[in-house]
Amino acid sequence: MTKLHLDTDIGGDMDDLCALALLLKLPDVELTGVTTVAEEQGRRAGYVRYVLDLMGRSDVAFAAGADTADGYYRYPTLGYPPDEVNYPEPVPRIPGHIDAALELLKRSIEQGALIVAIGPFTNLRLLDEKYPGILRDARLFLMGVYVDDVPPGYPDFARTDDWNVQVDVPSALHVLEHAEPTCIPITVTAQTALRRADVPRLRSAGRLGALLARQADAFWDEWHNGEKFASFAHVPADMINFHHDPLACAIALGWSEGVTIERVPLTWAVRDTYLYETRDPQGKPINLVTSVDGAAFNRYWLEVICGGTSGKIG
Repeated sequence: MTKLHLDTDIGGDMDDLCALALLLKLPDVELTGVTTVAEEQGRRAGYVRYVLDLMGRSDVAFAAGADTADGYYRYPTLGYPPDEVNYPEPVPRIPGHIDAALELLKRSIEQGALIVAIGPFTNLRLLDEKYPGILRDARLFLMGVYVDDVPPGYPDFARTDDWNVQVDVPSALHVLEHAEPTCIPITVTAQTALRRADVPRLRSAGRLGALLARQADAFWDEWHNGEKFASFAHVPADMINFHHDPLACAIALGWSEGVTIERVPLTWAVRDTYLYETRDPQGKPINLVTSVDGAAFNRYWLEVICGGTSGKIG
C-alpha cells in the first residue's frame, strides 16, 4: 500500500473530484488524509465527506483548511457551481479550525505519505510556518507552475492561468523556496481530457461513477469547452474538462506512460502580482514533469473508475 495525503480545493473545477475518485478506486493506495484549501466555512470539506460517505470510507480522516475569509487569496470568493446541479441532495458544510488540517498534514508527512497538492499551496505554507523545515523532506507533488509553453495543438494557456500558483502567490513562493517538490505543470496537464464520450460508461459505474457523470453533464452545459478550444488540433470536439488533478495524483503514484521528469534549475520573480518561473542554470533545481501521453492517461483514468482494470499503477 502506498500512503498518500490529498490537499484539494474540490468543489469548483470537477477535476478535483476526478482525482479523489481515482485515489478511492485504486486498491493499493492508503489515503492518510484529505485536507481542503481555499475553503468557504467548510463547504469544500462537506464535498469531501459526501464522496467518502458515498464510497463507505469513514476510515479516511479529513479536515477543512485555509479559508478565503482569512485574506490569503487574490479573489474574495472563488465561486462554485450550484450544489443542486452537481449533487443529488444537499451537502452540509463541515467547518473546522485550520489547526486540525495542519495536524493532519503533519501526521501524513511523519508517516512518509506522498503529499499531493491539487489546490493553492496555502495549507503547505501555514504548515511550514508552524513547524519550520517540515516541508524540506516531505515527498511533495504540486499540480502547478508554468515553465515551458504548451505544445502546439493544445490550449495556449498563459502563465496567469496557473490557478494553484497565481491565486496565492506568497504561498507558492514559500513552498518553492522551502520544499523539494515535483511539479506537474498546467502545460502538461492541458494534454489530457475528460470527454463527452466517457460519460455513458461513468453513468453505469456505480454511485461514484453516477456522481462523476452528473458533474460532467453540468460542466459540459456550463463551459462548452469543446467549442471554446475548437481551434486547437489536439483538443477533442467533445472535450468536457482537463484531467489536471488526477494526472498529478497518478504521476505521484508512479504512473509513467510517456512521462518525463527532468531536474530543471529555476528562478522565479513576481511581476505585476503574478509569479513567473524561468529556466536558469544558476537557479534552484526542481523536479519538473515535461511530457506525458495524455491520451494514455485518459484511458487509464476511465478504466480505473469504471472497473475495467485492476487499477495497479504501472
